[in-house]
Amino acid sequence: MRQRHGILRAILAAALLLVGLQQPALAYIGPGAGFAAAGAAYALLGTFLLVFIILLLWPVKAVYRIATSFRFPKPKVKRVVVLGLDGFDPGLAKRFMDEGRMPNLKQLAEQGCFHPLATACPSISPVAWSSFATGVDASRHNIYDFLTRDPCNYLPVLSSSETGTLPRTLNLGFAELPFGKKAFFRLLQKSQPFWKLLGANRVWSSIIRVPITFPPQKFKNGTLLSGMCVPDIQGTQGSFAFYSTRSRPTDAHIGGQQYQVTRRGNRVESKLTGPAGADGHPMKASFSVEFDDQARRARITVGGETVEVGPREYTPWLRIPFDGVNGIARAYIQTWDEDDVEIYFTPINIDPDSPAMPISHPFVYAIYLAKLFGPYATLGLAEDTWALNERVIDEEAFLKQAWLIFEERKKQLWDALEKTKKGFVTVVFDTTDRISHMFYRYLDPEHPANHGKDTERHADVIPAMYARMDEFVAEVREKVDRVEDTVFMVISDHGFTNFRRGVNLNSWLRDEGYLVLNEGCETSGDYFRDVDWTKTRAFTIGLTGIFINRIGREAEGIVAAEELGGLCRELKEKLEALRDPLDGQPVIKEAFVTEEIHSGPYRDMAPELLIGYHKGFRHSWDCATGSASKAVFSDNTKSWSGDHCVDPRLVPGVFWCNRPIDKADPELLDLAPTVLDLFGVEIPAYMQGSPLFGGASATAGRPAQEEASEPTRAGAAPREPEEAR
Repeated sequence: MRQRHGILRAILAAALLLVGLQQPALAYIGPGAGFAAAGAAYALLGTFLLVFIILLLWPVKAVYRIATSFRFPKPKVKRVVVLGLDGFDPGLAKRFMDEGRMPNLKQLAEQGCFHPLATACPSISPVAWSSFATGVDASRHNIYDFLTRDPCNYLPVLSSSETGTLPRTLNLGFAELPFGKKAFFRLLQKSQPFWKLLGANRVWSSIIRVPITFPPQKFKNGTLLSGMCVPDIQGTQGSFAFYSTRSRPTDAHIGGQQYQVTRRGNRVESKLTGPAGADGHPMKASFSVEFDDQARRARITVGGETVEVGPREYTPWLRIPFDGVNGIARAYIQTWDEDDVEIYFTPINIDPDSPAMPISHPFVYAIYLAKLFGPYATLGLAEDTWALNERVIDEEAFLKQAWLIFEERKKQLWDALEKTKKGFVTVVFDTTDRISHMFYRYLDPEHPANHGKDTERHADVIPAMYARMDEFVAEVREKVDRVEDTVFMVISDHGFTNFRRGVNLNSWLRDEGYLVLNEGCETSGDYFRDVDWTKTRAFTIGLTGIFINRIGREAEGIVAAEELGGLCRELKEKLEALRDPLDGQPVIKEAFVTEEIHSGPYRDMAPELLIGYHKGFRHSWDCATGSASKAVFSDNTKSWSGDHCVDPRLVPGVFWCNRPIDKADPELLDLAPTVLDLFGVEIPAYMQGSPLFGGASATAGRPAQEEASEPTRAGAAPREPEEAR
């Protein structure tokens, strides 16, 4: 009865508010005034009728809710835990299990199973993890890369999310008054994550740092902390700050801001850059560093906070104050001697204790974790790979940072496991991917990136990282096994391979006459600066494919619909014949025509060709930013020396489970239907995978498995023949 009275009071209050809001309409002078007044009277009458109907139907609805609560399917298990180790490679895993470095994962394989896990096409993290979450391919979830192009101006845009501001107005009925702006955050990933379906069926989910979950989508019965592509406080995907008393190279820099500072006595002062202020200019936050050369200790002060560290030691998270918003960052003194000082600040992360934008669902979940464990990294790409690429920090500093973030994530996992005794838990750890990217050169003594860098000190980093993950899995299993009837899986989105040579396909398209530069230009700068779109038929940006400059889609498209198929086949044939002039090696294993392997509604905005490189090759760094360099091929000399943006058959992920599965060749697309099936939730017909533990196949009516050189089903990643693995 108390609940009914509460409902009645709320509805009556809403009715009075509605009448009050209608009163300004009476001020109209003209033909609409009478209708406005009548509308107010009808609104009042209608609201009281609504109150009466709701009260009348309330007992019926209560009975219905009780009755339908028994209709939900009965779960087959109590809990499912999926541990994501981004970039874990099955080939390296098998090698290290055989060498005895990974006894716990070997035991898990013997108890349950271990398989390569077919990845997405293209084999890049935002695509693969989106397929994990939705159970569909890129043409159905709309994510083909980190970047795509805006067809209106050919400039790069983030594929997964959109943020911005809109004018805010107050509608007075007779006028709209502007009063500032409101922010908006929009996820561009389509379809829906399977944990939303779980929640609708009253299954709890704890989702931590799964990529492409920003901005966080609301769903019932669960919590979520966003992962890749959460921005930093500047709105970028990670902008470090580096301060040096020495002059820095003046060539182009990517990923951060670099400043020359002066040491005056024992003190350095400068400013950190924050988001744009009310005047449109970036806000600044002052900091100072006082050096005690004798004690080898430094006092770093930002805002009202001071901490003390030694050389090559990270500070705790420091709160960086700006006008109206705070961020957090760590500082690190990279070099400290009498003449030279180098100070590195991580990208300024969104402060989880007072988030400047939504980074979790519910909004307070990020705050809860901060109150429980203290500040933690919120940036989507938290491990600062670009600082190492730019050599403003070294390998030691990068590893320290990566493992600090790993330990933060572990605490969040422990909490999720403790709080979720029934339901679904997944936490993705990026450390494995980032270390593989930045240390792969140590596995290849002849790698071009080794020139001028250490090749001995960190030679065991990747094997040691796999061994450490093995120990971590043992820790997880100890906690997981406390709850009976738990299915435990360890997965990765893709594997890894060497990245020795960069290929600028914009340069190749130029040389072949498909991309045309403005008269007098031999090269083009970033973002197609000197491209003549009136003569250009094909171009590329990002890391995965080639776009056709199509009439009716691109702003200055010139390729008609009837020409599209023939042009794609022509490009495919030429690309697969491409050889590296250095040694004659084939470069592209297969150029996939998107419409031949994907059939979803979003393929029309995707690249027309997806490039499946051979091992050792990838889009060059300048190709990814829309440049056309003089040469097509270049050595990859950056610390980012390993990659996976190749033919998906060459870089499957991993799959361990504490139970055997009923499928010899599992795919990433199978995970969503598998989890739904384990909880007795009906698998939607649109999902492209099938349950791994038996049950009705979710692939009825889809193409049967093709030859090994072709996709295994519409939208799935192509699979490599067994003998080639």
